[in-house]
Amino acid sequence: MPENAPAARVRRTAAAALAAVAALALTLAGCGTQTVSPASARADAGGDGKGRYGSVDCAKSKCIALTFDAGPAKDTPRLLDILKEEKVPATFFLLGKNHVLAHPDTVRRIADEGHEVANHTWSHRILTDLDPAEIREELSRTQDAITKITGDEPTLMRPPQGRTNGDVTDVSRELGLSQVLWSATAKDYSTTDSALIERRILDDASADGIILLHDIYDGTVPAVPGIIEKLKKRGFTFVTVPQLFAPAVPKPGEVYRP
Repeated sequence: MPENAPAARVRRTAAAALAAVAALALTLAGCGTQTVSPASARADAGGDGKGRYGSVDCAKSKCIALTFDAGPAKDTPRLLDILKEEKVPATFFLLGKNHVLAHPDTVRRIADEGHEVANHTWSHRILTDLDPAEIREELSRTQDAITKITGDEPTLMRPPQGRTNGDVTDVSRELGLSQVLWSATAKDYSTTDSALIERRILDDASADGIILLHDIYDGTVPAVPGIIEKLKKRGFTFVTVPQLFAPAVPKPGEVYRP
């Protein structure tokens, strides 16, 4: 008996939706690339890890990591004021060209105030579109620029748009960089509505989560106080990305995602 037409359409629609979800997952994690969660990294480290704990053990507490991409920019000093007032550590994935070079004092302040300074490439080129030499240049130029300012070489990187592959992984491993993706994003590049940015983050926040925001957009920094206040009320403790994984130490080349 031929299949009922409406039922067939429903099945085709469901299949298309599942395919879209799968495609999105591959886009975020890199085609064929395995990701490691904070919980599994902590479990693998056992009691022998040498990772940096914050004020809490994230295996026992409800931790979340606040991260900012593509700065520093004009609003970053105000963001640092907010984080200092709220006693919240964060992780900053910095762009080299036109950002690190343009705001060396802010980069130095980020490091001096106890935040994690990380690499977001030199010019935000999509790394999966590049050959290994070009990937190496995008990452190493930012490594050198940050190290010259802070005295410390970053150990974390975030690939633009979360796109990674075997070449990106190999170069990251060579440069001593772990790859860090995310679990919650406000898509703040598409709106200046601070209330919407706040709501999107609150809707997706979860234990062991990594929040992705951009301190280069006008609506983002004004949303941060509300995000911090409401997540604290929900019992979350803010940590840097390395603290989220302690006692594990993120391994160079590995791709981490909650």
